[in-house]
Amino acid sequence: MIRAFIAIPIPETIRSQLVVSQYLLPIARPLPPENFHLTLAFLGSAPENQLEELHFALEQITAPALELQIDGLGVFGGNKPRSVHATFRPDPALNRLQARIARAADMTGFARETRRFTPHVTLGRFAPDEGSAGALAQAIGQIGALNIPPFRADHFTLMRSILRPDGAVHDELARYPLGG
Repeated sequence: MIRAFIAIPIPETIRSQLVVSQYLLPIARPLPPENFHLTLAFLGSAPENQLEELHFALEQITAPALELQIDGLGVFGGNKPRSVHATFRPDPALNRLQARIARAADMTGFARETRRFTPHVTLGRFAPDEGSAGALAQAIGQIGALNIPPFRADHFTLMRSILRPDGAVHDELARYPLGG
């Protein structure tokens, strides 16, 4: 079984800028910058043959390259924060791509999460009793809007996630071009 997800990688220059925001936030468990990505679909654990079937479906997806921009910070979990993340400016083309990928995952038998797609890059996580909503809200307010230039996403990837005691390690299994 392989734990997998589909994502758009974040370029090194953007990751460097996100690390600055990460440093300014009271994050209990910051993610390493090499793990920053925009998840399009979390697949969970799957056998190799099912991932191979999905791979063939993903190869059929054609979509334009995307111009994406990170524009702020957000929290999942409300008064008991579970994670803090960077948010993206709304982009209908990104939503269309994500919907096509979700359909491909559905057609190949993946039981995906059914939450509404909220484009984000997770910067850090909290255990249930770690996150202070007040301190986090104050830090986010002080940082304000993020002034990060847009970046071009010319591909998306099928990723493997290996869970380790010190955090997840992500490996690219396949790459799919955008802009064709």
